[in-house]
Amino acid sequence: MSFRKDFVWGAATAAYQIEGAFDEDGKGRSIWDEFTHSEGKIYDNSTGDIACDHYHRYKEDVKLMAELGIKAYRFSISWSRILPEGTGAVNQKGIDFYNDLINELLKYGIEPYVTLYHWDLPYALHLKGGWLNDDISDCFELYTTIVAESFGDRVKNFITFNEPQIFIGFGYSEGNHAPGHSLSDKELLRISHNVHKAHGKAVRVLRENVRDVKIGFTIATTPSVPLSDKDIETAENSYFSCGKGNFVFSESFWLDPIVFGKYPDELMNAYGDIFPEKSAEDMKLISAPIDFIGLNIYTGKLVKTDENGSAEIVPCPAGHPRTAIGWDIVPSSLFWGTKFHYDRYGLPIYITENGMSAHDCISLDGKVHDPNRIDYLNRYLLELKKSAENGADIRGYFQWSLLDNFEWAKGYSERFGMIFVDYPTQKRIVKDSGYWYKTVIENNGENL
Repeated sequence: MSFRKDFVWGAATAAYQIEGAFDEDGKGRSIWDEFTHSEGKIYDNSTGDIACDHYHRYKEDVKLMAELGIKAYRFSISWSRILPEGTGAVNQKGIDFYNDLINELLKYGIEPYVTLYHWDLPYALHLKGGWLNDDISDCFELYTTIVAESFGDRVKNFITFNEPQIFIGFGYSEGNHAPGHSLSDKELLRISHNVHKAHGKAVRVLRENVRDVKIGFTIATTPSVPLSDKDIETAENSYFSCGKGNFVFSESFWLDPIVFGKYPDELMNAYGDIFPEKSAEDMKLISAPIDFIGLNIYTGKLVKTDENGSAEIVPCPAGHPRTAIGWDIVPSSLFWGTKFHYDRYGLPIYITENGMSAHDCISLDGKVHDPNRIDYLNRYLLELKKSAENGADIRGYFQWSLLDNFEWAKGYSERFGMIFVDYPTQKRIVKDSGYWYKTVIENNGENL
C-alpha cells in the first residue's frame, strides 16, 4: 500500500504573499495593506506591495509549476481585488486576472484549488467593524457568489477559510498580525461565530452555483504527538481540548460545529454566559456538509501522561533540530495529526500546507542547494504515507510554498519556497528541493 493512485500532488500560495500590484487595476486596500504600511509592524519593515510580482509574472510561475510536474495549485483570491469596497461594485480587472490565471493553469493540466479567505479582509469592511460586524457573513456570501459565478465553470475545489486560528489569534488577540488588535474573549467569540456563519453561507452558495463542487475548511494545527503508546489516548484528548483561554487555537472549536453541528461542551461550559446568540438555524447553516478537511502542519508537540492522568507537554531535548524560523522538526506530527482528525471526523484529508523555512542562498554555481529541506520533506512525507497505509483517507499534499514570499510579520526574512525568488530582480531559480519534489510526484511517492 501507498498513496492512492489519484493522489493530488500540489503547491500552495496566498494572494497577499505573492501577488503584489497592491493598488493596481482598481484593487482596493486590505487590512494587510494598511498594517504593513504602519511603521514597526513587520520584522524587516517590508510590505507586500510588490512581493513576488505574481500579478504580472503568473505565466512564468505557472510554466515553472508545469515543468516541475505539479498537479494542483492552491491559491487564494484577494477579496479586495474583486470587490474593492468589500461589497458593491465589482472590479472587472480583478475578475480578469483570476480568469487568466485559472485558464493558464488549465492549459498545463494543473487543477486549481481556490481559497476564498487567506486573511486579507478588505479595509473598507474593517472600518465597518470587520469580523465583529454581524453583517460580515452576508458580505462574504456576496463575495463567494461572485467568485462562484465567475470561476465555478472551471474551478471545482474550494476552501472557504484558511487558518482561522491564526488570523483571529494573531490578528485580533495577540495583535502581531493585521489588523493588530487585542480583544476580549467575548469579542473573539463573536468574531469566531461570524466566521463560522460566513463559512456556512459560502458552502450554500458554492453548492447552488458550482456543479460537482468539492468544499473544504483548512485549519492550522500543531498535533499532539504521544511520547509512547501508553500516551496515545492522552495526546488525542488534549489535542481536541477546548476550554477557557485556548479556544481560538483549538481544533475542535473550529471543526466540531462544522462536522457535528455543535460547539464543544467544554467551551460552552466555560463561556456560555458570554457566547453570542446562536440559533438552531445558525448551527444548521454552519454544519452544512463539507467534502474534506485541510490541515496545515509544520511541527508538533510531544505529550505524555503525568501522574494525575493529565497531558503534559514534553519539551524537545537540547539540540533538537529546528527550521530557520525556529520550529521544531517533528515528522511524526503528520502521522498523528491526520490519524487523530480522521478518527474524530471521518472526512477525507488534504495536507494543504507543509514545508520548511531554510537559510537558502544562491551558490557559486548559480543554483540553490537545500538538502535540509529535501530531508525534512522526505521525513514528513514518509509519515503521511504511513498514515495513509494505516487507514486514514489522505487525498492530497500541497507543499508550502511554491515561491519564496512575504511571510507576514516576518517579512522577507524567511524562505519557504521550492522556487527561490531574488526580490530585487524577481528572478526565479528552482531549488534542488523543487526538482526532488518532481521525482516524488512522478513516482507517486514510491521513491520515498
